[in-house]
Amino acid sequence: MTDLEAIQRRLSELQLEHRGLDAMIEAIAQQTRFDELQLRRLKKRKLQIKDSITLLQMQLMPDLPA
Repeated sequence: MTDLEAIQRRLSELQLEHRGLDAMIEAIAQQTRFDELQLRRLKKRKLQIKDSITLLQMQLMPDLPA
């Protein structure tokens, strides 16, 4: 497996996890009583994943000369 394939595989995994967290956050937020600490942790994890996705996407883009 090349580095490019590994990056793409990891990117797919993170995108899937990001969508899953989004669905969990939405489901929890719609409940009348929910654990606000858990919700904050999920949102923080989702943001960390988003940052990781952005970094991986930047690695996939070739450097363009100025």
